[in-house]
Amino acid sequence: MQQLHTPHVVVVMGVAGTGKTTIGPLLAARLGVPYAEGDDFHPPANIAKMTAGTPLTDEDRWPWLDAIGGWAHGRAGLGGVVSSSALKRSYRDRLRAAAPGVVFVHLTGSRELIEDRMSHRQGHFMPTALLDSQFATLQPLQPDEAGVAVDVAGTPEEITERAVVALRDLPEPVR
Repeated sequence: MQQLHTPHVVVVMGVAGTGKTTIGPLLAARLGVPYAEGDDFHPPANIAKMTAGTPLTDEDRWPWLDAIGGWAHGRAGLGGVVSSSALKRSYRDRLRAAAPGVVFVHLTGSRELIEDRMSHRQGHFMPTALLDSQFATLQPLQPDEAGVAVDVAGTPEEITERAVVALRDLPEPVR
């Protein structure tokens, strides 16, 4: 498999269970850039809330998004891949404010497929009970946002390949 180098900083986004943590590292490897797990930027209080099945508020998310944005800013011109649900336009705007050149790979799929995948994963703090709130919050990428939507049907390798192909069509990031 050919490795593709890119100066893009890519945010792999989507509702819980779409495969951000699986696809993110695969995409980073294909692009030849480092990967950062978005969940690692959450403060302990956020993880405790999600583990208890309590959706995060916007106020809970701001420090998390700022930390991800700081990482993305530090990778500007170098490239990188980071995962973040980035469900609302305001969250993506906050990430772009910190790192103007970021692009988004929105992992999309049916609720049924995503719920099935969530029910089979182990060792993750996000319960399937929060999936409805995730879909209710989701604001898909708008035409004026740099990014692509990628269907999550298929194997991780197939999904990653679709993302690589879609990213090739994006213009080079502004520096």
